[in-house]
Amino acid sequence: MTETRPLQVQSLKSACSECSVLELCLPIGLSGDEVQRLDKLIVQRFKVKKGAALYRTGDPLRSLYAVRIGSFKTSMVSVDGREQVTGFQIPGEMLGLDAISADIHACSAFALEDSEVCPIHFAQLEKLSQSLPSLQHNLNRLLSREIVRDQTMLMLMGNMNSDERLAAFLLNLSQRLNIRGYSSKDFVLKMRREEIGSYLGLRLETICRGIAHLRDLNLVVIAGRNVKIQDMAGLKQLVAGCNRPAML
Repeated sequence: MTETRPLQVQSLKSACSECSVLELCLPIGLSGDEVQRLDKLIVQRFKVKKGAALYRTGDPLRSLYAVRIGSFKTSMVSVDGREQVTGFQIPGEMLGLDAISADIHACSAFALEDSEVCPIHFAQLEKLSQSLPSLQHNLNRLLSREIVRDQTMLMLMGNMNSDERLAAFLLNLSQRLNIRGYSSKDFVLKMRREEIGSYLGLRLETICRGIAHLRDLNLVVIAGRNVKIQDMAGLKQLVAGCNRPAML
């Protein structure tokens, strides 16, 4: 079991206007003056060590957290005590939206590597968004994205076989990394195979068989945590179900 280490809080100010993921985060599309007003809500950014919890299930809602550096997983504990991974977040994505409806966090967020987040006090954010329609629009867009993600997961779990689920996961991660300026074909998985399996609703051995099958199809090679997509078009065809046997 991973030892949980505390957050490292440092008085390090990082202006939104100078952030490398500005165009992917909450300030997207805001004017310079509006970005400065939002920037005043971020008093200091947090460094979160690998394995540490940013927040836990049941914690009260205080802030939303924009991932600036690194990556996170969100998870819940099932009734039988097992961890259920609900998502993976990378730079430019927001953590903490799960707590808005009930004012407490429905899941926990753990750093998959040494990471850094920008906390945005939620009550102050709500107040500011009342005078900045563009900011309110961006917040609504983030909430909508969460709904779409949940719907996509339901479709994935209900309509795709295990190989298609794994292919869809790799393709989604590839696309998100590419938007951030990274290679879409060569990247490193920050999460363990068990965590991928939990997210996709698959057992570890099924994930391992799926990795071998994608390799045999000359679509993807995964060595350790290093991923090399060899046939992007073929991977998309697999996700679309083009290689699925016809029903009789």
